Amino acid sequence: MHGPALSGWLLMVLCAATGAYCLLRTRDGTRRERGSARAEALMGFGMAAMAVPAALLTLPDWMWVVYVVVFGAAALHAAVSARGGGHHLHHLVGSLAMVYMALAMAPGAAHAAGGGHTGHGAAAAGSAGGIPVLTGALLVYYALYVLHAAGRLIPAPAPAGVPAGGSGGAPAWGARPELALACRLTMGIGMFAMLLTL
Repeated sequence: MHGPALSGWLLMVLCAATGAYCLLRTRDGTRRERGSARAEALMGFGMAAMAVPAALLTLPDWMWVVYVVVFGAAALHAAVSARGGGHHLHHLVGSLAMVYMALAMAPGAAHAAGGGHTGHGAAAAGSAGGIPVLTGALLVYYALYVLHAAGRLIPAPAPAGVPAGGSGGAPAWGARPELALACRLTMGIGMFAMLLTL
């Protein structure tokens, strides 16, 4: 029991910190970058709230409906924005995954033995939640996403004649693409961990 509670705390803190950084990123960049940062902040804070250990706070039954509505609206927005392709498709998958997890953990779901918020402990209790094929497909998606994002974080060698540190001073916190990518990697790992517990 101590292990799952500790991992829940760590996941909550990690997702909240990621959401806070993404919120800072909404101040800088192009309109598209700010929109992406807002979507990532919503995802980070939503994941943090979903990962709160049940020992600390038992969410009311209606909270799962709020999750479905908020992330359903985020999925709709991402679907409209996805015509431009790129990262909006990932936001669409993430928002739909949050809706799916909220429905799977809601009171009255087939796996709920002790209420909605105990859903993350369902795997340890031996009961499965959600649809195994859909959960498996999302796990594969997030595993591949994490591997891809981690590979992009590996620094490329500097071209010949260019100093390794680059030129000029360090960019502002919000303008550092490697930190934005690290946040996306963190949320991908968090989503993978949360899906494992269904």
